[in-house]
Amino acid sequence: MTTINPYLTFNGNCEEAFNFYKSVFGGEFPYIGRFKDMPSQDPIPENEAQKIMHVSLPVGGNTVLMGSDSLESYGKKHQPGNNFSISVNTDTKEETERIFNGLSEGGNITMPLMDTFWGAYFGMATDKFGIQWMINYDKK
Repeated sequence: MTTINPYLTFNGNCEEAFNFYKSVFGGEFPYIGRFKDMPSQDPIPENEAQKIMHVSLPVGGNTVLMGSDSLESYGKKHQPGNNFSISVNTDTKEETERIFNGLSEGGNITMPLMDTFWGAYFGMATDKFGIQWMINYDKK
């Protein structure tokens, strides 16, 4: 079943924000990863290494609130209004490609679909209306 979840992006205070959301909604983080833990060709500056690469917090039965910090060293700085994406999780690689290709048509691919170090087939695009999308298929 395809699911859609909000993905929030922060300028260095993702951990603080998600601890706040956890205090409101309850639950536990099934995953919290830092940029220092990411395999990379480019070294992460020491002042950004502890920032959050990805965190997730289940809310209710079928929704997962997800987030990360942006890295200024990668040229990313988010402002209110452009600090969220919609994350689509699919059941098959083919469905991932169909949705990704449809949403990116007439828009801008910010990360082409590719196999990732966390075991997913993943890509990011901004559609022709300016909405940011993340399409993910977790390989079994």
